[in-house]
Amino acid sequence: MALRDSDPAEAGGYRIEDRLGSGGMGVVYLARSASGRRLAVKVVHGQYADDDEFRARFRREVAAARQVSGAFTAPVVDADADAPRPWMATLYIPGSDLGTHIRENGPLPLPRLRDLAAGLAEAIRDIHRAGVVHRDLKPANVMLADDGPRVIDFGISRATEFAASDVLTQTGRVMGTPPFMSPEQFSAPQDVGPAADIFSLGAVVAFAASGRGPFDSPSPYETAIRVVEGTPELDDVPAELLPFIRLCLEKEPKSRPTADELLRLLKDGDWPPSNDTPPPTATGRPRRRTRRWLAAAATLALAAAATTTLALSGDDPAPGKLPAGWTQWHKRAKDPSLDKDPIGAGGPFRRCVAVGGTSLVCAGDDILATRFALADGRNTWGLPIDGTADDIGGSSSAGTIIGTRGGRVYAYGSDDRTTGSGDGTTVTRHTVQALDAETGKVIWKTVTGDGEEAVEPSSDHGASIAVPEGIITAYGKQGEQFALVGAEDGEVRWKQRFPEPDKQNCLLRTAARQGYLVCQKWSGDDAVGSTSIAQLDPATGRARWTLRVAGDKDIVGQTGGRLIVLGTTGEHRTLTLVNATSHVLTTVRLSKAQPEGSTPTLLRGRLYFTLPSGGVRAVDPRSGKQLWQSDSGVEQAGPPTASATRLYLASVSGRLAVLDLATGAVEATLGGRDDGGTVDFPDMSAPPVLAGDALYIPYGIRSVHTVDVSRL
Repeated sequence: MALRDSDPAEAGGYRIEDRLGSGGMGVVYLARSASGRRLAVKVVHGQYADDDEFRARFRREVAAARQVSGAFTAPVVDADADAPRPWMATLYIPGSDLGTHIRENGPLPLPRLRDLAAGLAEAIRDIHRAGVVHRDLKPANVMLADDGPRVIDFGISRATEFAASDVLTQTGRVMGTPPFMSPEQFSAPQDVGPAADIFSLGAVVAFAASGRGPFDSPSPYETAIRVVEGTPELDDVPAELLPFIRLCLEKEPKSRPTADELLRLLKDGDWPPSNDTPPPTATGRPRRRTRRWLAAAATLALAAAATTTLALSGDDPAPGKLPAGWTQWHKRAKDPSLDKDPIGAGGPFRRCVAVGGTSLVCAGDDILATRFALADGRNTWGLPIDGTADDIGGSSSAGTIIGTRGGRVYAYGSDDRTTGSGDGTTVTRHTVQALDAETGKVIWKTVTGDGEEAVEPSSDHGASIAVPEGIITAYGKQGEQFALVGAEDGEVRWKQRFPEPDKQNCLLRTAARQGYLVCQKWSGDDAVGSTSIAQLDPATGRARWTLRVAGDKDIVGQTGGRLIVLGTTGEHRTLTLVNATSHVLTTVRLSKAQPEGSTPTLLRGRLYFTLPSGGVRAVDPRSGKQLWQSDSGVEQAGPPTASATRLYLASVSGRLAVLDLATGAVEATLGGRDDGGTVDFPDMSAPPVLAGDALYIPYGIRSVHTVDVSRL
């Protein structure tokens, strides 16, 4: 990977030769020591260097990596957590990581699988003997060295003896990579112990044997459900390794063997029976449902999905003007929880919207909605997503703004309550609500689902959309229907059933104020074989027309009377235009392929592909021509916002880049802020909100800051 002009010539005195990769928190370089030894040097992004909590996390990563340095990891050579930009140098391990190797070469043959299983068990044994829990064992963190696998990246590890008192992990925030996380990382992240690494080990070996994870699903939200409740899919795993993997994938941590026990079992072959046997009637996909433990999983869904974003707009001041009485401000929302012992704030807002010329209303991190005054940031009201004072823990949902209309905001609530069974089981009542943006008064509240399998009506998950007639939302005890809730009174106008729920996953989408149902149908090999797109009649909910396209597709938006449809996985080489009236399809080849992992957003008739590295590419959807390519300098930016002449991108740290809409040139930047707290998932940024010349940037933990863009 070529070096960039912005890359340093050295780090910690080590000469940099190449760029090995970039992530949310830093860049990894190939470097040379004075003696010529090759090193992998991780350098923290500048936007996190002034964050005291992040520095503490980095010190812990260095300490953990030093503790476990040995034959099965990448030994630490040098580090400085107090440098202006903290860095750590480890011995460079030539070779590819397991994930890249499997993608390029397919599953490992049985002899190599045996070696991998034994090597990883040895590595985990040594890590646990050093008193460390890795917590993020995944294919990308397993290097295939010539002498066996090496486990790398201890960025979210922690010492076992400090697990209960570790203030950096007591926030209840989930940490890890969903397809390879253990059930307890979702349900009780503060109680994660060595058994979590054993679960991840089993998932990694299953991936190496089959080319896919045992709980893979289209979204992290669905994946979390399968990890906690589902049966692993192990059809392509060699029979010899099934007992090993099934023991690792036991749902209960106490039922999993230790690493030492795994090594003995691998040697002796005397496997005990596993409790994780598939039920005889298990067919199809698990239904979408919500639980308290899915709060974090729901958050991850937005963080990881390279899908579309609905830009919400309200009654904003005209361009060239600031809201009346505006002054520059930054504020954090008050905690509206009704519980006597609330969990507290832990994440960023998912969505903010300017309403009525005086209000900025935001939602997310268990806040149903909260208002800041556009002028001075006064936080005048807030409502919790769980409106019941029951002290049974966090809600099952994160919260978002579904839509706005005439001074009203439409959001959703999720009230958890115990079933009374005595085993701590909870059920959830989901509601869609209309709120007065100025006062926070609930104008109406409609129950959309009540029960263990009721679906959270979040627009971020494709379970609700705003249309002129009201809110179309998932509906029913199991989310088996979708219904229109009237905008004025909250009455249910009609209900329709989701088609073939056991064979396909359906999402509600909107484009140009029109509702659509997008259904991805599973093929026999558990991949998406085709996608149907149906335009919904707002009067009845029935399909006006339906068309089917190959592969996994989704709607990005509409421009010039045509829907823009893109693939949801892999590189973007083509896009599909669908005439919204005649539903005639046209395939457009992109002049330059857009990378996997880029996020498409449609603004003012153009597609903007944003990359985690900070890259931005503008594409004309009618011709497929790439108009420009730029580096915003904002890594892990959220969806952009556009004025008539500028594109605005911001990260969860509050960092901002302003690009010329015509050329992509970076016109201005603002550094990140250190007063919003640190969130564990830096790629969860909400889009900034433009109200006249005032730009409102959600950042940190439930925080917003604002700037006059005419001065940038």
